[in-house]
Amino acid sequence: MLELILCSMLTVLPDYLFRRYAQGKRIGVEITLYTMWYELRWGITACLLLTISLITMIFYFHPSTKSVTAVFRTVTILPETVGRVDEVFVGINQKVAAGDPLFRLDSAQQDAAIETARRQIAELDAQMEVARTELVTADAQIQEAESAYQTAVDEYEMKAQLLKTDAVSRREVERLETTIEGRKSAVAATIANKRTLETKISALLPAQKASAEAALAQAQVDLDKTIVRAGIAGTVQQFTLRPGDVVNSMLRPAGILVPELAGRGTLIAGFGQIEAQVVKQGMIAEATCIGKPFTIIPLVVTEVQDVIAAGQLRPTDQLIDVQQMGKPGTLTVFLQPLYPGALDDVPPGSSCIANAYTNNHDALADPNIGTLKWTYLHVVDAVGLVHAMILRIQAMLMPVQTLVLTGH
Repeated sequence: MLELILCSMLTVLPDYLFRRYAQGKRIGVEITLYTMWYELRWGITACLLLTISLITMIFYFHPSTKSVTAVFRTVTILPETVGRVDEVFVGINQKVAAGDPLFRLDSAQQDAAIETARRQIAELDAQMEVARTELVTADAQIQEAESAYQTAVDEYEMKAQLLKTDAVSRREVERLETTIEGRKSAVAATIANKRTLETKISALLPAQKASAEAALAQAQVDLDKTIVRAGIAGTVQQFTLRPGDVVNSMLRPAGILVPELAGRGTLIAGFGQIEAQVVKQGMIAEATCIGKPFTIIPLVVTEVQDVIAAGQLRPTDQLIDVQQMGKPGTLTVFLQPLYPGALDDVPPGSSCIANAYTNNHDALADPNIGTLKWTYLHVVDAVGLVHAMILRIQAMLMPVQTLVLTGH
């Protein structure tokens, strides 16, 4: 309507004034409803063409969208294991800090695993003490075996001398040789037994203890998992968990945690694909939100997604017909406030209306710009005022439409 009124002031109104005052024609006499089209045909035709051109220029170079939302992400409250709730620490809509406990699962199995691991560690410590005692015994056995070996050697040497005088039989000397070999093997066996005990004390038992300590640590981790804590500061929502409920990380979430700063500081807008060549990073924008009526929020385009979400393809076991993706998607644009705190009062999830404005200041400052281009770019920048006026009218009418006309 504003565009039509503006264009009529440039076309129909001058045409009427010319015929009324230059040609002397009067409304109701020469200019009637019957003759109006014929008398004002040039002005009306020019008005319609200019209106269409102006609307096209405004909406192309200064795009607008109603698909604007303060998008926020929630965190699902889930345990890492399946279990039955034993204790609940928070309630619905309660604010929590990062690390605060939310609820605890039954930990009987984890407690038993910890106790078993502790007992294994105690048992290995006892085995270590026993092995040290056996090591002392092994030293004594080595000394005993060496003494028996030396005694057999001494006896052999003595009877070997007596054999020369036939004082003893050769059979007795051969028996002593066999005895020496046996005593020598006994010494080697006791030394090997000592080395086995030393290896057991220095390597085997420490390795078994380390494994038991790792099992204890794993059991402690499993026990810690039974206490579900908040990963980030926020507000607990839809948390109706009670002791005795069974929660499952795949099928039965416990609730939702809304992060403290979720959805604050950024608006996400979906502009039409036709504006893909116009909407650029750094453009100035404005928005008005239902959650903050009668307010125009100055924004800036911080990021433009370089793909259209509607065209994404997920591999499945069926061929995808492109016709199924025929519905045009939107260009995702991220908007942030031009001044700090401008979006602080906008509730996360609010629906908004946003305009983005093309700025040709740098192109107009080029000394080599032509006159026609200079005039065209000035017109493009100037018509942005119309869209800004429309946005402000929408900001004033939005509460009326929401509360009165739609009955919400």
